[in-house]
Amino acid sequence: MANGHGSTRELHELSAEEEEQFTKLFKRLDASGDGRIDFEELREGLKKLGVHSDQAEKHAQEILKKSDKDDDEEIEFAEFVKYMSEHQRKLKLTFDKLDKNNDGRIDTEEIIEALRGLGVHIDKSEANRIMKSMDKDGTLTVDWDEWREYLLLHPSADLKDIVKYWRHTVSIDIGENLCVPDEFTEEEKVTGMWWRQLVAGGTAGAVSRTCTAPLDRLKVLLQVHGANVARGGIWGSFQQMLKEGGVKGLWRGNGMNVLKIAPESAIKFMAYERLKKLFTREGHSLGVVERFCSGSLAGMISQTTIYPMEVLKTRLAIRKTGEYSGMWDCGVKIYQREGLRAFYKGYIPNILGVLPYAGIDLCIYETLKIMWVQHSERWQRRNEPQETDDEKEDGTLKNMYLAKNKNQPNPGVMVLLACGTISSTCGQLASYPLALIRTRLQAQTTPIPGRDTMAGLFKGIIKDEGLRGLYRGIAPNFMKVAPAVSISYVVYEKTRSALGVNSK
Repeated sequence: MANGHGSTRELHELSAEEEEQFTKLFKRLDASGDGRIDFEELREGLKKLGVHSDQAEKHAQEILKKSDKDDDEEIEFAEFVKYMSEHQRKLKLTFDKLDKNNDGRIDTEEIIEALRGLGVHIDKSEANRIMKSMDKDGTLTVDWDEWREYLLLHPSADLKDIVKYWRHTVSIDIGENLCVPDEFTEEEKVTGMWWRQLVAGGTAGAVSRTCTAPLDRLKVLLQVHGANVARGGIWGSFQQMLKEGGVKGLWRGNGMNVLKIAPESAIKFMAYERLKKLFTREGHSLGVVERFCSGSLAGMISQTTIYPMEVLKTRLAIRKTGEYSGMWDCGVKIYQREGLRAFYKGYIPNILGVLPYAGIDLCIYETLKIMWVQHSERWQRRNEPQETDDEKEDGTLKNMYLAKNKNQPNPGVMVLLACGTISSTCGQLASYPLALIRTRLQAQTTPIPGRDTMAGLFKGIIKDEGLRGLYRGIAPNFMKVAPAVSISYVVYEKTRSALGVNSK
């Protein structure tokens, strides 16, 4: 190795077992065998040792930053040993801090207490899931060796970072659902990370909605005008939009659609924070049912508050050229002609639509995620490679993360996006008829006898257009899902990075 195989003070302070372990680990990471580990070797080596690909790059960056003391973007053996020794010492201090009764093992109650001190409340079943991710001997307690093996290649020994790592790998309070707001720890609330994430989400939503606005306006026109617009199909309807309003007309209603993101997100977040306290006992975390109830009610409250903006968005989207000069003019004319009640047309089907959408979206999302984890576990068992004699001797190193990943596979970003997209699509299918009726009621400038109520309009659509009429506009709605999700994800990650929010 470089510098004479690390004949340094740090090596002399290590036990023979630790020295042998660090030497073998360095050789495993030093793919080129030149006595130095660069970023590519470190990242790929971490992946081979079982670190999930979503985390390997970040881990490699952090380890390189902390261990490369001469700033040559490579880790020599002496630097590696110094970093690992110091990191191991910090891990021991954290372990001792958690081990309240000083019995040399961490149990579920100690995990619960540690998380509670950081503002994260979990129940015993979730604490057991954390323990299983580290526990190799099935005792549901973790000794120092298990703790060290689990976290030795994690770049931080700080308990707050370890908690975030647990939340990511064990999927505690994951907040990727499209209806239910994100969970934030007390630390994230105090440091201001919560509003940065909300801003990132709002920015992603604004860009995504703007990019897919023509499809959204086409959906609204098909919902309101039904078969009259749909005769020419999607392309024919799109050409009619271009002919009537030009290219600029494709974005009618988008300004209001973007403008309502901020108040809707803020109100939903604040309501959710209040409501989840009502549905959970002290010291427990939100389960699926509690999240559904809290999220649905928070969605209803936010929708009730900003609903007049929804009506304005619909009216602006279906307007003829020159009908309104802008959002303010539209609002004034609606009030003068139809009164204040007009701003809540379609409110009942809108609120009723929240329940099936949120319920199906959340349940399918959680089901798909669990199915993926189970499939991943079966795949890992079938495809586990055979170890050589050397690798068996070095089994601790090779299985350092594999043992953890077998217990709790990490879905990763793309899997979670796919689960979210599928669950959202299923939720839309269930709630779409209510959304269509809401939009038609919003668009009514004068009451239509027998069709100015939810029930009357529902019967009228079935009579005139059949069941198919309840799903007018669903094709462009589905067409915008893939680009909307992709754009949202890219913009969200870029904005988070610009605002200084680290990935969990």
